Formats: sequence, C-alpha cells, structure tokens
Amino acid sequence: MSKATNLHKSAKHMLKETSRTFFIPISLLPSGLQEAVASAYLCMRAIDEIEDHHQLPLETKHNLLHSISDILKKPFTNKEVMALFHPYDTLLPEVTLRLGDWINLCPPTIVEKMLDATSTMAKGMGDWALKEWVIHTEEDLNEYTFYVAGLVGVMLSDIWKWYDDVETDKELAVAFGRGLQSVNILRNRAEDFERGVNFFPDGWELEDMFKYARRNLELADVYMEDIKPGPILNFCKIPIALAHGTLDALMEGKEKMGRAAVIEIVSRVVNKK
Repeated sequence: MSKATNLHKSAKHMLKETSRTFFIPISLLPSGLQEAVASAYLCMRAIDEIEDHHQLPLETKHNLLHSISDILKKPFTNKEVMALFHPYDTLLPEVTLRLGDWINLCPPTIVEKMLDATSTMAKGMGDWALKEWVIHTEEDLNEYTFYVAGLVGVMLSDIWKWYDDVETDKELAVAFGRGLQSVNILRNRAEDFERGVNFFPDGWELEDMFKYARRNLELADVYMEDIKPGPILNFCKIPIALAHGTLDALMEGKEKMGRAAVIEIVSRVVNKK
C-alpha cells in the first residue's frame, strides 16, 4: 500500500472518529475533491481541539493558536509545528498532533487557500480564547461564529471554484457555516454551561438563538441555489438537512436526532432526483 493510500485511509478513519456531521458527505465525494475537503476539515478540526481543550490554560490556547496561524502563513514544515506541539504531546489529541499529515493530504493546487483560511481561523480562535468567549451582542456572536465556522463555508467555496469552477456568494457561504455552528451552540448548551461558557448574547433566550440559527440556515439554503446538481450540492445539502433536523429535535425537547433519523435524512438527500 502506497504512502498516499495509507494517508487517505488514515484520514477517513480520523474523519469517522471526529465528525458526526461531515464524515458521510465527505465519503461520498469523488477522488481529488474528497482529499481537498477532508484535508480542510481535519486541519480546522485540529485547531478546534485546541480551542475546546479542557486542560489547557487560556493563555496557552491563545499562544498555540497564534503560533499555528503564523506557521501556516509561511512555507509549511512539519518540524516547526511538531516542535510547537512537543510540550503538549500527552495532552493534545491525535487529530491535532497530525496536523502536518492533513496538510499533506491536500492537493497542491488548493493547499495555499486551505492554509490561509486555517491560519485566519487559528488567529481568531486564539483571540476569542483570551476573551474567554464572552459574547455580549449579536455582533460579537457574528464575529465569533465567522472565525469558527463561517470560514469553513468560505474555504468550501474556494474548493468548489477550484474543482469545478462553481461560483458561490461568499456572504452566503459564511451563513452556511454560521448556521451549522449556531445549531451546535444550541445542542451543546448544557455542556458549555458546565465549563462556564455562554455563547448567547446578553438578554437572549433559547428562542432568540433558534431564530438566529433558522435565519442562517435559510441563507444556507439560498447559498445552495448557485450549485448545480451533483456531488458538491449533495455534500452541502447533507449537513444543512441534518442541522434543520437537529433544530426540530431540540425544539421537541430531545438532546439530538436519533441514528435512524440521521440515516433517513442522508438517504433522502442522496437519493433525491
């Protein structure tokens, strides 16, 4: 088995371990596109694990994320990032420690765009860690969700353009990511409270965050109107359909959708003519 085949197989395993939402749609993408999207997802997941880490002090998170941001702006060398991670080898998860592998997975003709988006995300995450994720206004929420999720939408739009010359609206692409993130905020509300984090702006009730999520998911639906039928559209439809389904489940008082409901939604999207 070649080194590239081993890396691809390892990346698919890591996707399955780390992503409930994106594993299935990424697995359905054709060769070339699959590697680009998997690389982008895993790189962004790698830095997300630093932001969410329960044991790292806030200043350490800020410094690590800013250092990663700086490293990704230069011609990438894995030695530099491994030296940065070395003091935290026993704390950081595998998906983070293997950041260099996920970068190597990316096709060379799109890797610069992916590194740029990941660098921007890392800096923004680092800044928000130092602020202790204190969100007072909707503008604060928009800024935070831009860095942690809106940039995912922008990165995906760059990949669609690279792979199939698909033109999409960047503002709607941000809403695509923001909609998914706001559903995560609602789904993880109790867990976030336990660690002393509240992503709701001052005075917001559950109903306000539900409206925010719905509004962004509606913009995500508009975003997809620019994409012709095929694997890219299917990829986009699956996480948005799952987000709509999760919101419905949360409004009914459930913690999340059941596995059967997830399979039914994915099947409906993929098989729809």
